Amino acid sequence: MTEQRRAERLDQPREPRGVRLPRIDQETFGRWSEGIARGMGTANFIVYMTLVIAAWFAWNTIAPASLRFDPYTFTFLTLVLSIQASYAAPLILLAQNRQSDRDRVALEEDRRRATMQKAETEYLAREIAALRIAMGEVATRDFLRSELARLAEELDEAAHRRQRLERRQQEKAVRRDGDGLDEPRDELDGDHARDGRPEG
Repeated sequence: MTEQRRAERLDQPREPRGVRLPRIDQETFGRWSEGIARGMGTANFIVYMTLVIAAWFAWNTIAPASLRFDPYTFTFLTLVLSIQASYAAPLILLAQNRQSDRDRVALEEDRRRATMQKAETEYLAREIAALRIAMGEVATRDFLRSELARLAEELDEAAHRRQRLERRQQEKAVRRDGDGLDEPRDELDGDHARDGRPEG
């Protein structure tokens, strides 16, 4: 009764019924199938299989009848080749599926990298455009040279103006000095004239 009650309880999972198949590591089996498919796709396998079949034919044709294990219709050889083909096809398909999975992962990685590269390229293009705009506002070497030449010309003109003003001021000072000397002379001449006059 207790066992039946335990079996009827809904809060406990049921134990799986039926035959439990052994669990196979998919990665290991896949690598093994790829190795077999890769080996069957080589020229060595074809040459060795051809030699084995030729030896099979020769032994079962030329050897004495008592030693022949597969007479003329070669039924056993046909069975062996059929088993080989029946196993080879799924192994090759499995290897192709694994290769397609790898190709899909590689394609997704390539797409991700292409997207990243596109984003980086767009970012660099924007940065270059911003630098060009900024460089348009920055003074270039030719602009600086022209501005310096213009300033030098303005300074030369200012120096010439100063020299002219200084010359004019010197000339005015000389004229003033000359006028100041003449006035005392006139006064002295007047004094001498007065001295020469008879006092009356």
